[in-house]
Amino acid sequence: MATQTIEAARPVRAAAQPMKPVVDPAAWTGADLTRRTDWRFDLTPSEIAELDAAVARVRERGLDIQDITRADFPLPTLEPRLAALKAQIVDGLGIGLLSGVPVERYTTAESAAAFWGIGLRVGEPVSQNYKGHVLGHVCDLHGATRDGSTSLRAYHTAGELGYHTDSCDVVVLMCLKQAKSGGGNRLASMVAVYNEMLRRRPDLVAELIKPWYRDRRNEIPPGKGPYFALPIFNFAEGYFSASWQNYYTRSAQRFPELPRFTAQQVEALDMIDTLCDELCYVNKLAPGDVVFLHNHVMAHARDEYEDWPEPARKRHLLRLWLATPGGRPLPDAILDRYVGLKPGQRPAGIIVDGMKHHAPLDPE
Repeated sequence: MATQTIEAARPVRAAAQPMKPVVDPAAWTGADLTRRTDWRFDLTPSEIAELDAAVARVRERGLDIQDITRADFPLPTLEPRLAALKAQIVDGLGIGLLSGVPVERYTTAESAAAFWGIGLRVGEPVSQNYKGHVLGHVCDLHGATRDGSTSLRAYHTAGELGYHTDSCDVVVLMCLKQAKSGGGNRLASMVAVYNEMLRRRPDLVAELIKPWYRDRRNEIPPGKGPYFALPIFNFAEGYFSASWQNYYTRSAQRFPELPRFTAQQVEALDMIDTLCDELCYVNKLAPGDVVFLHNHVMAHARDEYEDWPEPARKRHLLRLWLATPGGRPLPDAILDRYVGLKPGQRPAGIIVDGMKHHAPLDPE
């Protein structure tokens, strides 16, 4: 792919209203993304050299990953391109792909530093799990399934991950190593899914703008219960947002005190997945690829994969969850998802009692 400069997104947006079609630049299909190039770019040799210098600088200072600031990791040439990329993610299509981080010659610590320094140009890292990880490792630690455990997270398995959105503004993934086979990603605009469902089945949309219970899967913030309620399709200050936690929504049925799904509700949940598959973009990250996904407007899924037998070759991605101050307005209903969150503040990731943030360099 030829290198190009990402131009700032030019949003075409109208005030979003429940039960009305949503006009938003984040409404796209897989065919649309295939035709467009303004959401992806390659690092140039001079930008890679700049990244190398910044990585060497933090290595020489012995900085812990979570202590690296933007000032510690200067990227003067790449900075304006990352600013434009952020605009595309937060206000445009909701997706961005950066290719060419030289992970093949970096150590894990160097790759993590480069990843962290790039991520800071888009948002502020927040905790991804009850362990307080602000740097996550997506790899198989437990086999093909999380069935039978209410605490095991699916990104530590080799199994299929259904369509979902994460508990943050933007999720970022960087590929260090690919699987032997499988492990592709399916990315779907939830704006497009909403619009298509509204066209075909407005009765199901009417169900999805109501609150739905979600299972916290034992990651319970102080003072909160084991589940919370939030609509799947949300509207706030003229903006649409989606919160599609597929597995956790269905898993909440394990609590006997919650109402059972109606036949229409099951149909609504199933149709989300059907439309995601119809409208998705299929992508497989190569080593050195960094993908940014705006959780409030798109969902992602992963295919099951077969890993290499040699530990050094196993599939391994790094992950960041980012908060984006000044980002898309969100409904007040989201406040129950997080502890201590006030109106206008950004989703704060996973918070539990006694948790301390840290950035492990090895999966755990």
